[in-house]
Amino acid sequence: MSSIIPGLQRSAKEELGIKSVIQGCCSCSTFKLASPILDNQKGLNSITDLELLRHTVATLAYRAAKTMRGVPESFAEFKPGPTSNSPVQIVAHMGDLFEWAFSMVAGDPKWNTSTPQPWPRECRRFFAALQKFDDALASGKPIKYELTRIFQGPIADALTHTGQLAMLRRLHGSPMKGESYNRADIVIGRVGFEQTPPDPRYEFD
Repeated sequence: MSSIIPGLQRSAKEELGIKSVIQGCCSCSTFKLASPILDNQKGLNSITDLELLRHTVATLAYRAAKTMRGVPESFAEFKPGPTSNSPVQIVAHMGDLFEWAFSMVAGDPKWNTSTPQPWPRECRRFFAALQKFDDALASGKPIKYELTRIFQGPIADALTHTGQLAMLRRLHGSPMKGESYNRADIVIGRVGFEQTPPDPRYEFD
């Protein structure tokens, strides 16, 4: 039997054990490895590149909404240091990222650095940009940019900034609860501020 590791030969029993370990490391219950080498039932519970990208966007929406929900008014302009960006500046940048992402999908990438507006307005702008971007992905129209670059640019950047917001909340003294996010109700296409409330059984201080 050919090995999943080039150049090594393993028994069928060993190969099955390795495959089980690899699949067990995937925390997303809806995703299954669909490699023709790792999975002889290719296509079963598999997910397309576009679906995975949209699920990532939905995950971002869920996590970002949690960092923005229920913050004190003073949080928007909080800075832990003199050269730090404030939360409202970060959220404004996140809105810029997804306006840029939408322009990538349209085949005419353009960057614009916006002037931060009040916190509620910037939060709304971010989710509006996220929705517009996800709608473009779901439209069935040609995507005129490499999906990998869309992921490694605006999407990965926004995930990083979401973590910054969570950290700033704790530094500010208004921490949000932690969560076992693999249990969260995250659905492709649900990319607005309103999300399914977390199950208290899977939240922690």
